[in-house]
Amino acid sequence: MRNLVFVVYALSQTAAAAPSMADTSPLPAPVYTVSKSFPLGGTAGWDYLALEASGARLFISRGDHVDVVETVSGKLAGTILNTAGVHGIAFAPALTRGFTSNGRSNTVSVFELDTLRVIQEVPVSGKRPDAILYEPRQNHIITANGESANLSVLDAATLQIVATVALPGPPEFMATDAAGTVYVNIETDPGKLVAVDGKSLTVKATWSLPGCASPTGLALDSVHHRLFSVCANQVMAVTDALSGRQVARIVIGRGSDAAAFDSDLGLVFSSNGLDGTLTVIHQESPDEYRVLATVTTQVSARTMVLDPATHKVYLAAARLGAAPPATEEQPHPRPSIVPNSFAILVAQPK
Repeated sequence: MRNLVFVVYALSQTAAAAPSMADTSPLPAPVYTVSKSFPLGGTAGWDYLALEASGARLFISRGDHVDVVETVSGKLAGTILNTAGVHGIAFAPALTRGFTSNGRSNTVSVFELDTLRVIQEVPVSGKRPDAILYEPRQNHIITANGESANLSVLDAATLQIVATVALPGPPEFMATDAAGTVYVNIETDPGKLVAVDGKSLTVKATWSLPGCASPTGLALDSVHHRLFSVCANQVMAVTDALSGRQVARIVIGRGSDAAAFDSDLGLVFSSNGLDGTLTVIHQESPDEYRVLATVTTQVSARTMVLDPATHKVYLAAARLGAAPPATEEQPHPRPSIVPNSFAILVAQPK
């Protein structure tokens, strides 16, 4: 995903094509609204959000630590410290462990799910680990390493590196299906999508994403074998996960950095940080999609996570100040965060 503070995308294209859309839907159009917010404050940036399986706790990467929030009360339940440049969080429930990808230290932190205590920090085999994923069939922890364009695969029990998988470009978000295939967005222009065999740990397919620039967030409909990639040029690309065929492109908002799929409601979501909107899309059929609503959230709300049980969407956002002057070392400085403005927004069906 984009780095820890909101990034202004360079949008040079508009959607190349719109999908074929049906005029009617078998479901009434659900109206999503931002129902509440959880103020957390601080000046640290953020990246991925992760929700544990019970839905009770939300994990939020905050630069050098992870905030853990109770979803019922919105109160801070704990903090995971010393995660330098943390991007993502993954869970291995059977091991009662969680894992963070630490981009600045090129490590994974391992913590106890019940106490949040870090029990070990282990190096990965690549540079700048970004997304992180638990693949349960092989009991692997996988990091997507943006600077070295590869995946590091660790045995979740022993924490030993078992493979390093080369990729055709810098990886972004990942998703895995019930059969053990791991899918990875490749952040090139035009974008690519890679399928990795979870058992042999080799790339079994590389697919182009026509009309999709620099894909970031990725979601999966495992029943219908559909992948949803959000792209920097206001497009969500829908790909057949078996053949790699692109089946649709849907216009979304600007600055999306996350996608989610609600299998019960047949809804796909895109969180659009530049516009401050949430695009809500209905899956009319596996190959047909219709935008149901564009919900106002907050400018900078680019990352999110879905609770499939309650259908709530949690988004991270903050008020942004002016960017500092450009320097030779930092020619594209990021905007600052207004102190104590960081919050979690909760969007749900109205």
